[in-house]
Amino acid sequence: MVKLVFFDLDEREQGVVRDAFAHENGYEIDMHSEPLTSDNASFARDADGIGIFVASHATREALDQMPNLRVVAAMSTGFDNIDVDACRERNIAVCNVPSYGANTVAEYAFGLILALARKFRPMFARTARGDFSRAGLVGMDIAGKTLGLVGTGRIGSHLARIAHGAGMNVVAYDPHPKPDLTRDYNVRYIGLDDIFRQADVISLHVPYMESTRHLVNAERLRLAKDTALLINTSRGGVVDTRAVAVALNEGRIGGVALDTFEGEEVWIEEEFAGMDVPPATELEEALESFSILHSDRAILSPHNAFNTREALERILVTSIENITAFFAGHPQNVVAETYRVPAAPPAGGGRT
Repeated sequence: MVKLVFFDLDEREQGVVRDAFAHENGYEIDMHSEPLTSDNASFARDADGIGIFVASHATREALDQMPNLRVVAAMSTGFDNIDVDACRERNIAVCNVPSYGANTVAEYAFGLILALARKFRPMFARTARGDFSRAGLVGMDIAGKTLGLVGTGRIGSHLARIAHGAGMNVVAYDPHPKPDLTRDYNVRYIGLDDIFRQADVISLHVPYMESTRHLVNAERLRLAKDTALLINTSRGGVVDTRAVAVALNEGRIGGVALDTFEGEEVWIEEEFAGMDVPPATELEEALESFSILHSDRAILSPHNAFNTREALERILVTSIENITAFFAGHPQNVVAETYRVPAAPPAGGGRT
């Protein structure tokens, strides 16, 4: 019998998982509403596989409490909440969801562009107080402006289509250009620094890794127009929060919308619940993000770009497929070379 434990599922999501395994033989399913932490990892002490959203943290300490674990299903595209080095050492496969809805995040990113361009935040705050003055609420048109995409994977490509439809000019940086975007939507590929020099709006769509850490830093922000808008729906560490705070304070950037940001774990209750006291660096980052929050030219949201009913269902379905494929002996969507396929995997997978 293969033991699976899922974390951070609400009642509706638990129903999706329950229905998916209703006709699967050989699986025992356990589900919890709280995210995985080192404090509750004992819930999965006998687990062969676990499923976790981004609010969960599969740390080395948590993994130490799961001696039988063979696969971690990241119910997300990103997997920086999982200690992949510890998984690699123990030959634990980490599977992710490469695409659960490029439109979902792209639509959200475009919404943030519109919100900054038309000053939704100060406008809504003002009218909530009963003040309907338009003073200081002059916005800017999107049509005719230049969108700079950093990354043209599934999400970046979809945003290029939306922006093209809205009459924007699109330039992009990606080590692997997509000829179809150039052919169909007139996307012009240029250098990364040129994106910052030319774009009226810069939107980030890259994974978080050492090479992309603080890709947006003080030096690159100095290249940008002082009216430029910066959008981040990728991962917080891609943007140097301190550099953004300084640029905003000095009026060297027109606006910033961060759906994910350094120090977010401190502010987002679902991600901080059950964790130890955060290290000093995270607290410093949280203070930087808090200073950004006080600007009328800034929007911070709680890592919410993925959060639609349709996308969540697609995430769950793909994660379940990843798990069942793994225990059927043909792993799929394995990331970061965490898993070495045995020479002769046992039929049917888990322990008997």
